[in-house]
Amino acid sequence: MKYTPVQNYSNGQFVAAATDRTLPIISPVDGSLLSTVPLSTGTDLATAVEAAKKAFPAWSRTTIKERVQVFYRYKALLEKNLKELALLIQEENGKTYEEAVAEIEKGAELAEFACSLPQLVTGEILEVSRGVECRTEHVPLGVVASIVPFNFPSMVPNWTIPNAIALGNCMILKPSEKVPLSVGRLAELLQEAGLPPGVFNVVHGDREIVEAICDHPDIEAVSFVGSTKIAKAVYKRATGNLKRCLALGGAKNHLIVLPDAIPGMTAQNITASMAGCAGQRCMAASAMVAVGPVDHIIEKLCEEARKVVPGQNLGAVINRESKDRIEHYITEAESQGAKVLVDGRNPTVAGKENGTYVGPTVIDYVTPDMAIAREEIFGPVISIMRTNTVDEALAIENANPYGNAASVFTQNGGMARYVMDKASAGMVGVNVGVPVPREPFSFGGWNESRFGVGDITGKSSIEFWTKLKKSTTKWNPEAGINWMS
Repeated sequence: MKYTPVQNYSNGQFVAAATDRTLPIISPVDGSLLSTVPLSTGTDLATAVEAAKKAFPAWSRTTIKERVQVFYRYKALLEKNLKELALLIQEENGKTYEEAVAEIEKGAELAEFACSLPQLVTGEILEVSRGVECRTEHVPLGVVASIVPFNFPSMVPNWTIPNAIALGNCMILKPSEKVPLSVGRLAELLQEAGLPPGVFNVVHGDREIVEAICDHPDIEAVSFVGSTKIAKAVYKRATGNLKRCLALGGAKNHLIVLPDAIPGMTAQNITASMAGCAGQRCMAASAMVAVGPVDHIIEKLCEEARKVVPGQNLGAVINRESKDRIEHYITEAESQGAKVLVDGRNPTVAGKENGTYVGPTVIDYVTPDMAIAREEIFGPVISIMRTNTVDEALAIENANPYGNAASVFTQNGGMARYVMDKASAGMVGVNVGVPVPREPFSFGGWNESRFGVGDITGKSSIEFWTKLKKSTTKWNPEAGINWMS
């Protein structure tokens, strides 16, 4: 075992969980044992919540100008420790080193946005009547919780940590039990950056801890990122306990390709979208809708896909179960009449035979009724459906229950605008394979890709992590008595 057993983090220190139950942490890169993670209990959560409650009064009274100083230093520490953090992500998640570096860099960008919050939450003040002023201010909620997935061990936690804490809240973070190591390092860096004990706490575990977070009476708000099935359950349970909840689910992102699209650029973007991070991201392209005669673009796409080599510029999928599930989708589609143009099943990676790899896969002549066309694959697989018109393509995109992302590849500005207007997705792109907004623009989908109001990052997150206090003052005795008195 390469690392010592993972522990919870509470009140500024690592503490053993009140349980003997653990899970192994297996590296998808080569199948080696990295560590073990505890399956914490409600007792462990209660300890962390109590630490957060004790820290909240002093932290919330600290001015936001002072609070964000922590994240100036935290951003610098992320950059200073970039290589170490990236290697850790690579080990526990299976990403390529370059992808892991990009993840840390995005985390630094998220911390940088939090540093701008003093300019964004200034509130408003207005003299509404002579001698009478009304004022609004954003007030922190208290103890909040963030439940994060395995696919971005560092970036997704940084979707919530900087903004929620800079806005004055104290946080409980529950990492994925598959990738718990990165969050431990983030806790150490936050402490090094000057975050007081109890403001940030980590509780490891599985479903039991997720349910306990949703039920705990002292947790005011819960954010979640993961599959749609679990997002629905978390949203129902948390809101059923009268908490705020924003739960982001899965996706089935459609890229609509028109005949006038630039072949090279289109093929490169689609390949990067479907194979980046081994397809394990909710913004990955998993469905391409080919409109009319685009065989020349599909041929170029296959050329680009064959340049992506497992173990070199393509990382592993998270575990054996995921590998088997992804390859089952491919085999099933082939048996139903789809044509596998590039086959990524069962690749061999020399020296990493115990790793869990799936190669880039391009499947043509998929029909909308096939499971591979409807369900989230979460692997480096692109399914091609063919239509004669843009409206037919949009009908396929609109019929899918998710709504994270959609893109169109064309050189026709009017057609691009038409698709952007008609696509049922919260994030749309033109000639962009992964239309993720950069800060300060927020991240969030529609339909069954999001449950709750608002987005999880950017300006939109301010409303989720705060409540608005309105105050009215009158100091002028000459103002008179009216209905506002």
